[in-house]
Amino acid sequence: MNIRMQPSNAPTFVDQFARHKHKLRISVTDRCNFKCLYCMPEHPQWTSKKQLLSWDELYQFCDFMVRRGIEQIRITGGEPLLRHGVVHFVEKLQSLRAYGLKRISMTSNAHYLKTHAVALKQAGLDDLNISLDSLDPIQFKQLTQKDLAPVIEGIAAAQAAGLKIKINTVLIQGLNDNQILPLAHWSIQQQVLLRFIEFMPLDGDQKWSRQQVVSEQEILNQLSQDFKLDQLRQTGADPARHYQINGHPIAIISTITHSFCDRCDRIRLTATGELYHCLFATQSLNIKAEIQQLHQLNVQQEQALTQSIATYIWHKKAGYAAIQQAQRAEQGIRKISMHMLGG
Repeated sequence: MNIRMQPSNAPTFVDQFARHKHKLRISVTDRCNFKCLYCMPEHPQWTSKKQLLSWDELYQFCDFMVRRGIEQIRITGGEPLLRHGVVHFVEKLQSLRAYGLKRISMTSNAHYLKTHAVALKQAGLDDLNISLDSLDPIQFKQLTQKDLAPVIEGIAAAQAAGLKIKINTVLIQGLNDNQILPLAHWSIQQQVLLRFIEFMPLDGDQKWSRQQVVSEQEILNQLSQDFKLDQLRQTGADPARHYQINGHPIAIISTITHSFCDRCDRIRLTATGELYHCLFATQSLNIKAEIQQLHQLNVQQEQALTQSIATYIWHKKAGYAAIQQAQRAEQGIRKISMHMLGG
């Protein structure tokens, strides 16, 4: 007999540094039609569709986690709009609001958003993060191997549908660092929140170097050339540091120069059932078999799965610096790249 845990005010999952986990990111596919330099390896090997968790299995896991303190779910990829059925999945997740789910989000490259924006809004999607690394069509194609126009059209469609959106821009020294001011001006014109992101070591071919990072201070220095700049007070577990440019909100996620690890409240599941307690984690917890059996687990089996996840999360390291230090000592190589884990 399957008896679900009732919702509780206290989160079940907490790590050894007292960081409670409220947010779950679900990668529904590793496939993507873009080939962004900071994410995709030169020759990606896609996971067989037969190996992916089904939509029902993903839903069962979301149900399981919401009843244990998860309040926000973000659907990621790869590109989630490439997987047929994602809009229905968003709609189905609405039933979990009765058990404590407060927010359903998605991260997308917006290439297919023109087709899906209205349906996503009607399905109950709360907000959307969109990747946009350049406003220059030639530069954009160099970065992604795709055309810029469908992305701009997708952003316009999302705005017209009434979706709340954020624009994410990963900056790489010498490639698109000249886009800081153009994108800032554009964000004011479009009345959207723009978030600049420091280049992180998550690229598929592991070619990242610190010299390619455009630091938060460098971004601020450029912004101050054209705008009156004000820093806002940091609140909650938001990874971004918030500013205003001429009164318009803008943000910077500076993982390398100003790590937000001390307040991280996120965990991640891949499309094949591997749980990661950190974006930079080198070891995962494979719970695919348990997820596939969730619909028929008894109370004791559910408790065992809960304990297994809780133990894994408890051992999460202090942050990015600690993981890098341990990886160097062990001479380990991270085997998963950004396109498999989501942002």
